[in-house]
Amino acid sequence: MIERVAGQGRQAGHTFGTSAFATTTDGRRLHYMVRGSGGPTVVFESGMGFSRSIWGLVQPVVAERVRAVVYDRAGTGRSDDDPQPRTLDRMADDLAAVLGELGDGPFILVGHSWGGPVVRVAARANPADIRGIVLVDQSDENCELYFLPSAEKRYAMTRVLLPVLARSGLYRLLGSRMGGKQPADIAADHRAEDFTMRAARIMIAEQDQFSTGLGKLREQPHGLGALDVSVITGTKLSRLDKKTRMALTAAHRRTAAAFPNGRLVEAQRSGHLIMFTEPELIVDEILRIAGSAAD
Repeated sequence: MIERVAGQGRQAGHTFGTSAFATTTDGRRLHYMVRGSGGPTVVFESGMGFSRSIWGLVQPVVAERVRAVVYDRAGTGRSDDDPQPRTLDRMADDLAAVLGELGDGPFILVGHSWGGPVVRVAARANPADIRGIVLVDQSDENCELYFLPSAEKRYAMTRVLLPVLARSGLYRLLGSRMGGKQPADIAADHRAEDFTMRAARIMIAEQDQFSTGLGKLREQPHGLGALDVSVITGTKLSRLDKKTRMALTAAHRRTAAAFPNGRLVEAQRSGHLIMFTEPELIVDEILRIAGSAAD
């Protein structure tokens, strides 16, 4: 049972709540953490190569209203590794294993970056259990830049450089700065778990399946029927990623418009890491969908 500190609405122990494990059909254990109560249950899916520990400014706030769950994909955080290729379908199946441990739903699924396609594929498999989806600057098949030869060159460079950065400690030094804004226990987990050699390996393993998975989504779009779908896009431009950011926002506009109940939300002070720079936008969209579910 989840304990609360009197007068503060906070749980004793870890800020994310209590830990548990879901078991996949092939026997792997996936670690998740639960805080709060009441439905619908909100489940967070992180971006490529990252654990649960990017949601520290969002999940605890959502958990003041409903049950909120963060989890570690295979190979990240406290979850087991996966010896099989980390295809989009396999990641969606792992998410389904976590949902199965959490009960009948309904669920609101929240996916950042590569987590966006993961939650969309999972929702398509079990649409009756899903109340809505929030896509946080998702990897979007409508973005042509992902399919250019230059993208494959960047992926090849990542395969070479990321292990070097992880071994040297620069990956942790550079990558963990924004996550330091989170509650201390979450920030410590983020720093300890998300920038190791193991984390670099799973980032590469997921990246190796990225183009194939995104290409399949482009060829066979996953319709989500009448589900509420919020697409949050970071619109802040910088000199380094101006072209990419403009192309991705344009893709997000197309995606939001394609859903019958799609909604585009612009994060004007954010680039890709909206959960660190404008977490309140994510919270607002989750609670908007949760509120409509309660009506």
